[in-house]
Amino acid sequence: MLSEFRDFIAKGNVMDLAVGIIIGAAFTAIVTSLVEDLINPLIGLFVGGLDFSGLSVGVGDAQFMYGNFITAIINFLIIAFVVFLLVKAVNRIKSAAIRDDDVAPEVPTGPSEKDLLMDIRDALVERPLK
Repeated sequence: MLSEFRDFIAKGNVMDLAVGIIIGAAFTAIVTSLVEDLINPLIGLFVGGLDFSGLSVGVGDAQFMYGNFITAIINFLIIAFVVFLLVKAVNRIKSAAIRDDDVAPEVPTGPSEKDLLMDIRDALVERPLK
């Protein structure tokens, strides 16, 4: 069983997934900092520091903090838009890196087997065997 586990862990898919999760976690910290430290304060300048986190309804200890939920939705939309812009920029850089001369030229191939058999058939019709 231990050798099966070792083989499973050593497979490329598992290692790729692990690397993707680690990079994703680090990228999440970057995007979160970008949104919280740069974009949200900038938006706050335009909307006058509007903060929904204090909004709630309820009695006593039973409070529905719908303001936090609204803030989470706004942050999600901002983060999704920032990630969209980053992916778009990366795709643009990738497409610029791929030049037309990087693509292999199309190599002409000879006739197919079907073409050769049709030529033989046509030649036999023109000059039948004796």
